[in-house]
Amino acid sequence: MSAEYRIAEDRLGGEPTLVVSAPDESARAVLALRGATLLSWQVRHGETGRLKELTDGYRDEKELLAQDGVRAGLMAPFTNRIADGRYRYDGHDHDLLPGHHADRLIYHGFARERPFELVRATTTADSACLLLRTTGIRPGRYPGYPFALDLEAEFTVTARELSIEVRATNVGDTTAPYAAGWHPYFTLSQSIDDLLLHIPAHTLIRTDASLIPLPGEDALLPLDDCPDMDFRAPKRLGDAVIDACYADLSGSGSRFETVLTDTATGEELRVWQYGGYLHVFTGDTLARDRRASIALEPVETITNAFNRPEHAALLALEPGRSRAFGFGVVYGRVSRGPGDS
Repeated sequence: MSAEYRIAEDRLGGEPTLVVSAPDESARAVLALRGATLLSWQVRHGETGRLKELTDGYRDEKELLAQDGVRAGLMAPFTNRIADGRYRYDGHDHDLLPGHHADRLIYHGFARERPFELVRATTTADSACLLLRTTGIRPGRYPGYPFALDLEAEFTVTARELSIEVRATNVGDTTAPYAAGWHPYFTLSQSIDDLLLHIPAHTLIRTDASLIPLPGEDALLPLDDCPDMDFRAPKRLGDAVIDACYADLSGSGSRFETVLTDTATGEELRVWQYGGYLHVFTGDTLARDRRASIALEPVETITNAFNRPEHAALLALEPGRSRAFGFGVVYGRVSRGPGDS
């Protein structure tokens, strides 16, 4: 009988974690139960046998609790920002920051700080699958969100791929606004400047100075009119400063792939998603290691979707219904380069 993937319990300071290891030690992933947060994803590099870190996650308990940069955070029930922390839904006004008058910034939902629990684990010789669940989004728990959701995050780890499916079930008696996303930071080298980026998008979401999309059709900027932000052909990042959302993705059916490539080594990461949009952040304002990694974020909706009528149908999760959003990343090599063994 062949050896199987292993799942072990561990801790990051006082925070419980799960460590997933391939039977031949060719892949390793570490998940914190807080927020179902990916802390580390490592894959065997070349012929050396050494594991290479491909994400820039929280390094200690203090970082995880502070949530600076939202490193690999699962974003739900909303992604990115909600303007002024307020929205109107089904005829009712909601305030996510009651009593706050000066700092009204809120972003990336509540799931990233929720305690999850492991409810099922399946291992084979080729993969490990972990199902994590939280039931804590309930009326009265989070101001301005009087809805009841159960959330599940299913992680699958193989030798070269990490995939995630986030599922929400409305366990309340009213329709809830809901959207999900993921906020991972990827790294292939010491700086992102020399990496090539390919984004299969045709439209850029135009925003105001607060990064809130402009109203209606004014938010849609064809990338033909914005060449500096156009990565439809792979292009070196250089000193580009990006915190923007890309729309009108193209690909094979409903699966879209964004590709990050290190031409010096021939390594690449293919970030895939089923539907949605892609938000890109070059990490220029991170508290630690600015521009050492890049956030390539699959999201179901654009920023401030709770306040955009055109997203109302997509957001609506009816009582008793569930919805899933799938995404992941594949590590590969496109050619032999000077960095190969």
